[in-house]
Amino acid sequence: MTAPAPNSRIAVVTGASSGIGAATARQLAAAGYRVVLTARRKDRIEALAEELNAAGHQAAAYALDVTDRAAVDEFATAFKTIGVLVNNAGGALGADPVATGDPADWRQMYETNVIGTLNVTQALLPALTASGDGTVVVLSSTAGHGTYEGGAGYVAAKHGAHVLAETLRLEIVGTPVRVIEIAPGMVRTDEFALTRFGGDEEKAAKVYEGVAEPLTADDVADTIAWAVTRPSHVNIDLMVIRPRAQASNTKVHREL
Repeated sequence: MTAPAPNSRIAVVTGASSGIGAATARQLAAAGYRVVLTARRKDRIEALAEELNAAGHQAAAYALDVTDRAAVDEFATAFKTIGVLVNNAGGALGADPVATGDPADWRQMYETNVIGTLNVTQALLPALTASGDGTVVVLSSTAGHGTYEGGAGYVAAKHGAHVLAETLRLEIVGTPVRVIEIAPGMVRTDEFALTRFGGDEEKAAKVYEGVAEPLTADDVADTIAWAVTRPSHVNIDLMVIRPRAQASNTKVHREL
């Protein structure tokens, strides 16, 4: 991996309290970045910051709800320059068809996955530009590139995140900021499916039933760290990452 330039050593990771966000923070810290961990769960990110600092890395925790624009703007005042922003905060709620889906769930998914990403990106873009070598990462999903039954609310939100990344790249071309989109498929983490199904462990387990090796948070974090540490002139516009057992959103090999 390429070491971060001195003027771009800070990496902000949203949704860093668990899963892909926490794994990404660990890998970027190991790559030499000073990581700033943000999430709503203050205890989780403080524990992670303590772990990273004890390991000889540099990390700080900042409790933040990315949907709270005033709080995001206040957070952004702490930085003159930033090298990397990883927009990881997001998630899915429910798996109901369009006919019966809960509009409140749809709204919350849009607020977190799209408006949250917009809030943090807008607030930190000046600092990313000022670094002279900035990188914006948007964690979308294969749901942002294809549909599946029972997923319309999440699919719509992740399509929004994909379009945000694609449009931003067009609009800021010529500035010293790259825009990278990472779109994971089936990733097994401690919380994603459990949150989606309101804590129903049986339903959450069925998502991965019969799949020998779904992706892990570390698999995705490794991909993010690789993309971020490419030479400055190299932009990984879009990377889709799936487990071998998953050919598409609706085609998964299961050994039942």
